[in-house]
Amino acid sequence: MTAYPKNRVGRHHPVAPPPALVVVAHGSRDPRALSTVRQLLDRVRALRPGLPVHLGHIELNAPLLPDTLAELDARGTGAAVLVPLLLSRGYHVKRDIPEMAAEARLSARVAAPLGPHPLLVDALHARLTEAGWRAPADAATRRASGVVLAAAGSRDPEARIDTARTADELAARLGVPVVPAYASAAAPTVPDAIRALAAQGRHRVAVASYFTAPGRFATECAAAAPGTASAPLGTHPAMARLLLHRYDQSLRTRTAFTEPVLASA
Repeated sequence: MTAYPKNRVGRHHPVAPPPALVVVAHGSRDPRALSTVRQLLDRVRALRPGLPVHLGHIELNAPLLPDTLAELDARGTGAAVLVPLLLSRGYHVKRDIPEMAAEARLSARVAAPLGPHPLLVDALHARLTEAGWRAPADAATRRASGVVLAAAGSRDPEARIDTARTADELAARLGVPVVPAYASAAAPTVPDAIRALAAQGRHRVAVASYFTAPGRFATECAAAAPGTASAPLGTHPAMARLLLHRYDQSLRTRTAFTEPVLASA
């Protein structure tokens, strides 16, 4: 009788769970911000059932990121991808989040920030349209139109480069100039940008809110608008898709889950 090797087909091997997705928000004293972020995470969960999705804050709100990572470790979670709910490179993305990840017991990788990316332009365009922005119907209206992209601001030049790139991409979508402006730490301010457009004869100016959630900066920038001002990006479907894209993008990198790694944009 001929002996055959044991047939291994059909054996069931446990499938390792996917790394947890930890959305890292800045934190805000405005209660609307936390509510908005939680709703956004619910959208992410709905898009990908079965993926563990958690929240951690850099400051101001619970749970703080170190606490979230400690809890995941206590549950036996082996790895996590930290996706910054931030729109550009800057100190938080380059230093704060990687340092918190490095201090955690579980293996962690830091993904790229959300911006720049075409999905952000989709969300910005949609929010402007919801606020009443309409594409110029003729050349004269186009010459009189402009948009200010109102962002939080950063002293990091790479953050300003990222914001300027988003402004350029939004300008290409809208067909009118888009000027980046900042609530703090960088120039120009939103009022200065509005005046600069007016000096060019562009008095039909809208302010596009380049903030992830409501808060003091978003409110102040909207209040400076001479006319249309859009709502923050918030829970727009493109934001949930982009968080998952950054998660997937980080997993495609070849670096093992041994040390925090900042994925390329």
